[in-house]
Amino acid sequence: MSEARSEDNGGNAATFDTHPGADAGVTPESPLQWSRVQGRVTEEGGAAEQIRVVERPFLGHLVLRGGAITLDEAVRAELGVSLPGKPLGLVLDAEGSRSVQWVSPDEWLVIVPAGEEFELENRLRARLGDAHFAIVNVGGGQTLLELSGEKARELLMKSVTYDVHEHGLTVGKAVGTVFAKTSVVLRRPSEERFELVVRRSFADYCVRWLRDAGREYGLRVESASP
Repeated sequence: MSEARSEDNGGNAATFDTHPGADAGVTPESPLQWSRVQGRVTEEGGAAEQIRVVERPFLGHLVLRGGAITLDEAVRAELGVSLPGKPLGLVLDAEGSRSVQWVSPDEWLVIVPAGEEFELENRLRARLGDAHFAIVNVGGGQTLLELSGEKARELLMKSVTYDVHEHGLTVGKAVGTVFAKTSVVLRRPSEERFELVVRRSFADYCVRWLRDAGREYGLRVESASP
C-alpha cells in the first residue's frame, strides 16, 4: 500500500493506493478467500441451476460527502455521470462498470473497477479544490455480490426485509436493509441483476446464507476476476 498527501480544505489529507500492483510484493485476498479455501465458492449448481451469485472483488469504493451541486460538477467531469437526482437513486455509466449511489442527503457511494479509485480520488480532490467535502476509500471494508437468474428475486424474498417486488425495488434504486442477521445495501442496477454491498467481515456469512436459502432452486457461487 502506498501513501500520498494532498491538500484538502486547507489541510493535509492522506490518500492510499490500495492496489499498488504486483511490484509491491503484496497478494490481495478477497473477502471470500476463506469461503474459497473451504470450497464454498465456484460450486456447481447442477442442471436445475436457477441462480448465479458472483463476487466482484477488489472494486474501488469511495464515499463522497459534501454539497450536491459542487460534487455533481466534479463527478460529471471525472466519471461522465451525474449524481442520482433523487433519494435512493443509483446511476451507472454507459459501460455499466461505474456507479454512483445516493446514501443520504449529502453522501454518495461511488464504485469503480479495481485500481481506478486512487487516481479518481486524487482527480476529484484536485477538481474540488478548497470546497467543503470529504472523500473516504472504503473498498477494503466491503465487497459486492451480484445475483442473477430467474429465481434471484425469490431468494432475496427469503433473505431481506425490504419489498423486492417491482413496485418496491425498481431499476435504478439502492436501499439499506436487513439481510438475515446483518445489514447490506441492496441495489438493482438492471432488470436482470441485483447487487448486495456487504461488509467484509460478513461476506462469508452472506454467501453461506445464500447457498442454504438457494438450495431448492439450484445455485452457483463464483468469484469474478478483478
